[in-house]
Amino acid sequence: MSNEDTKLRDWRADIGTSYDRVAEHYAAEYFDELSRKPFDCDLLTRFAQGLPRNARVCDVGSGPGHIARYLANQGFAVTGIDLSSAMVTTARRLNPGMTFETGDMLKLPFADQWFAGIAAFYSLIHIERELLPRALMELYRVLAPEGRVLVTFHAGEGEIHRDEWFGQPVAIHVTLFTSAEMTKAMEKAGFRIGEVLERDPYEFEYPSRRASITAFRPL
Repeated sequence: MSNEDTKLRDWRADIGTSYDRVAEHYAAEYFDELSRKPFDCDLLTRFAQGLPRNARVCDVGSGPGHIARYLANQGFAVTGIDLSSAMVTTARRLNPGMTFETGDMLKLPFADQWFAGIAAFYSLIHIERELLPRALMELYRVLAPEGRVLVTFHAGEGEIHRDEWFGQPVAIHVTLFTSAEMTKAMEKAGFRIGEVLERDPYEFEYPSRRASITAFRPL
């Protein structure tokens, strides 16, 4: 990846098309990644322990469905949503019997207060910084009172752009957020912050520091 100063007009169009092109390659590379990430598994387990049994949970930016499957194995009714239709097709193939839908995190196709939990694993990074408040307000809208959200992201400042991935031409854009910036934005959207954590990247990951925030929608 290389840093660029150019501000692109419509990241979501680029992101959807790019992930369509690499969906199968991405799934082959990342579907089993949690087996190598004990920190992330612990995050998800503790997130799940705070939810009612059989609760409705949304995996926003579900990719090949590995986060959704991990949560489904904890006993939840999980719906995955992704901007890439090809990625949704791949997730359905890899996770038979589970629900995956194509959709935009800025306009989620769900009723108000529909979910008891929301996981957004490295999905908010794919929107422009200026759109973060809108995305967080949409997560807040579909989360039930006393529901919890788990957000993970690349920690830092600036943006990263990539024009080739798995041998395919792409336009992948990533926004880096500091933990303080994300915390402030989530509080402004109405969330009550529970836990903010950071970790160094695993040796097989892109070399950016990783951050996670668990938060709640108050009554």
